[in-house]
Amino acid sequence: MICGLLGRKLSHSYSPQIHKSLGTYTYNLYEVEPEELESFLKSDDFSGLNVTIPYKKTVIPYCHRLSPCAEKLGAVNTIIRDPEGNLIGHNTDYFGFASMVARSKLQLWGKKVLVLGSGGASVTVNCVLKELGAIPIIISRSGENNYMNLDLHKDASVIVNATPVGMYPNTQVSPIDLSLFPNLEGVLDLIYNPARTKLLQDAESRGLVAQNGLWMLVAQAKESAEWFTQGQIPDSCIEKIYVQLRNEMENLILIGMPGSGKSSVGRELARLTGKTFLDADALIEEEAGKPIPEIFAENGEETFRKLETKVLSQVGMNSGLVIATGGGCVTKARNYPLLHQNGIIIWLRRDLDKLPTEGRPLSKAGHLEEMYRIREPLYTAFADKSVDNNGTVQQTCNEIITTGGTE
Repeated sequence: MICGLLGRKLSHSYSPQIHKSLGTYTYNLYEVEPEELESFLKSDDFSGLNVTIPYKKTVIPYCHRLSPCAEKLGAVNTIIRDPEGNLIGHNTDYFGFASMVARSKLQLWGKKVLVLGSGGASVTVNCVLKELGAIPIIISRSGENNYMNLDLHKDASVIVNATPVGMYPNTQVSPIDLSLFPNLEGVLDLIYNPARTKLLQDAESRGLVAQNGLWMLVAQAKESAEWFTQGQIPDSCIEKIYVQLRNEMENLILIGMPGSGKSSVGRELARLTGKTFLDADALIEEEAGKPIPEIFAENGEETFRKLETKVLSQVGMNSGLVIATGGGCVTKARNYPLLHQNGIIIWLRRDLDKLPTEGRPLSKAGHLEEMYRIREPLYTAFADKSVDNNGTVQQTCNEIITTGGTE
């Protein structure tokens, strides 16, 4: 059986990885231009398809019939062939979002939910919310309810982002200011890359339920696989695949005092996990074209910190990395969301008398104790977890790996 994903630009898709865990069928990526769509759909190149933008509506005329769910939503994201070779269209996004809501444990009955966006994803979200007894309000750029009159809905309990605002690579922007909603209980964002959009980070900072769209992606794929195989797959596989995928995507970010072992631990951690290792200080030197001591001596610390933020903004939006940061990255609060958006931040603690100072401009000044006094609360504020690094590199890596992620 040959299945796959139909779309236009698919280079960053996680679908093949997910479907490899769901069935024994072949799963390909089909990047098709609009003028090629008809001939592709009329070919015998596939047994089943997932469909993504921009073709969820375009494929409908080529379907012999639609499932009730696809009819209701007016969009198709799954296609199979019946025994006669006809194409049957279905939509599994409904199941995916409903599963995402269930996982959030948010109680929606009778509550106002703002749905940001009016596209196809918004239609699905709206249908699910109504079925759950919520009162969905669609917020669009120019509709009756828009971003200029949000004060009419300050009593909203939940916000669902069904727009691409905040999606990779245009991270660190948010479609809405959460401070406008004093009764807010949670935020659901259909985006899963980055793992924490600015919208979700804002929700986290307020202690709200904050959930990205990765669970929905896996859940809708599970139902698609059932259509492809015409068999039942237990819902328990959703969490298994979700955890595996999240762990593979998650960056492991090492912070700590200069000389605390971030680079040596980072390299070994990358080897053990199969992730790519990046040393932020080395990238800064590459960007500046000179060693860090020269940057400090010739340009000053503030220039160095600006270069550091630039580098962290570039690497932090990627996934599947181990990142060793400079000891002072925590002195600039602006660096936290850049690191946190895709990663778990790990503070490596090492006794001060074991910290080397050679080649370290600020440590060499002889004020390690004072530096630590200032930075300790900053490391605490940045870190998701802290790990003692007074033993061997292997011991430290084992502790990081065995204690797992943040969820």
